[in-house]
Amino acid sequence: MCGIFGTLNFNSRENDEEIYRDLFHRGPDEQRHLQHDNLELYHTRLAIQDLTVQGQQPMKYRDLSIVFNGEIYNHLEIRKKYGLVDSSSSDTRTILMMYELLGMKMLNEFDGMFAFALYDSKKKKLYLARDRAGKKPLYVYVKGIQCVFSSELNILSKVVRPEIDYGSIADYLYLGYHYRKATPYQRVSELENGSYMEIDTHSTISKKVKWFDIANFYQADNKLNYNDAVDRLDHNLQLAVKRRIDSSDLDVGAFLSGGIDSGLVTSIAAAHTTNLKTFTVKVEGSYDESHLAKKVALKYATNHTVVDITFSDLQNDIEKILINHGEPNCDNSAIPSYYVAKEAKKHITVVLNGDGADELFGGYRRYVPFKHFDFFNSGRISTTAAKMLTSILPIANEKQSSYNYVYRLLKLAGYNDILKVYNSASCDLFVGFEDQFLHKPLMKDISADLIMVNELPISALKKIILTDFQSMLFSRLLPKMDIATMAHSLEGRSPFLSKEILEFAPGLQDHYKINNLTTKPILRDLALRYLPAELINQPKRGFEIPLKTWVNGELKTIINDYLLAPDALYPKIIKKSFILDLLASKIKISDERRAKILFCIFGLEVWYKGCYRK
Repeated sequence: MCGIFGTLNFNSRENDEEIYRDLFHRGPDEQRHLQHDNLELYHTRLAIQDLTVQGQQPMKYRDLSIVFNGEIYNHLEIRKKYGLVDSSSSDTRTILMMYELLGMKMLNEFDGMFAFALYDSKKKKLYLARDRAGKKPLYVYVKGIQCVFSSELNILSKVVRPEIDYGSIADYLYLGYHYRKATPYQRVSELENGSYMEIDTHSTISKKVKWFDIANFYQADNKLNYNDAVDRLDHNLQLAVKRRIDSSDLDVGAFLSGGIDSGLVTSIAAAHTTNLKTFTVKVEGSYDESHLAKKVALKYATNHTVVDITFSDLQNDIEKILINHGEPNCDNSAIPSYYVAKEAKKHITVVLNGDGADELFGGYRRYVPFKHFDFFNSGRISTTAAKMLTSILPIANEKQSSYNYVYRLLKLAGYNDILKVYNSASCDLFVGFEDQFLHKPLMKDISADLIMVNELPISALKKIILTDFQSMLFSRLLPKMDIATMAHSLEGRSPFLSKEILEFAPGLQDHYKINNLTTKPILRDLALRYLPAELINQPKRGFEIPLKTWVNGELKTIINDYLLAPDALYPKIIKKSFILDLLASKIKISDERRAKILFCIFGLEVWYKGCYRK
């Protein structure tokens, strides 16, 4: 795992020290630079594979140069398949040899997480590429003939000083995160997952290529019967975990909750490594799954640590945690993720997790209704009836209650706008408060994508799961884990996002993912082979963060300081009177939703003062 930075037709040498300093946490082992023609490449290295000098970057190979962030887990298999031999055992060298052989078609062979910049000096072509799921970040600034790219927005913004994109900020507030390629800056975009950018370094003409589109796999029905599908999933997960352990020259650990996703990963990992270190979060004031995780740890004799998070330093840490993201962030689960990564780094440098399982196999309770009803295409009678019911029912305040579930389901059925349907099913921040925006959220990209997905000849369940993979997972959940781990120079690996599973899971029949009211039954049945029985049917909880308590308690003063500041940014986008009424609890809204909106505005203000104006 590393940090990369580069420029084309842009003099960045005066920023050398700053670039290395700001990317140091991504690569504390080594920092190097290469200048070639009108291109500059920077690399900070966290040495995981090939710890010798042969793994140093930027790496040159004949006419090729590269800076690479990530891992190609199957690169030795690829070398064997294509007869590639070299003195360096580095996966970076494998990329260069494969490019020489296949060009960018090589990406189809890779099982890995990656973001890289590869320069072909003979063809004068620069390639910026990302993996299938978008595990490793890459941001690109383009202005005229200038191009600057980086693993992180914070250093990119310091070097190029871009202007704020107010439309993008309005979209962030409405959706709760920056959607896909959007960033808070003008001329800066995030390269999307499964894509690469080809730039002619002489003419600066560029094009983007979608080399992997998971939507294609949702349209290819998998005809395997259920037992064969479970066996195939077992094989694919075994392969994914083994590769992610074998491709590290350092010890590999695992995050272990009381759920089946991380439990499966841990149980399989324990068969492929000795003295596996596992880590469980015990969050103050929330449901404690540590006793369930301990059962798995005992069964597989792992070296187990319970990370007891008290949030005693939250007031001092909250700004630092949010600033790490380089853009406005309101995902409060980033907080415990930060603390558990900090603890894990004391013991290991590489850690496995269960990311992606829910978005591929139907792990969220809100997916259940989509299995039985197409909310994207509700009829007028259903919509009208649902609206009438929610207008007279009491507001739901208890997040995990059955009433809250039914209440949100009725709200969902009451929308005839596809964007409101999706937003209500996911974040549900400002749906219904659109008139409070001064700078109206346009949501052009997500609206266009939702329309395109809705036109696909697939079920409503597949539509919501596909959209979550492309939006929630890519734009919010994977960045959260990447930032949390890399803030502590810890590498996170996600077996459920392997090449084989990403090509297998989408085509599974709907009832393999939602069966009546049961979520991800295929994973539960696979777990019967590995895990204690009491874990199998546990409901998904995740990090149950006491956000309402924070907003009204520990964080109340700092939130008020930011939101009541005379130089705050948000009044340019949303009515200040609305936020003041929220602070005074004058808006008819659930306590949980009120806290989420206030934390969202707070995240914007911390970014504005801590990143943009710094």
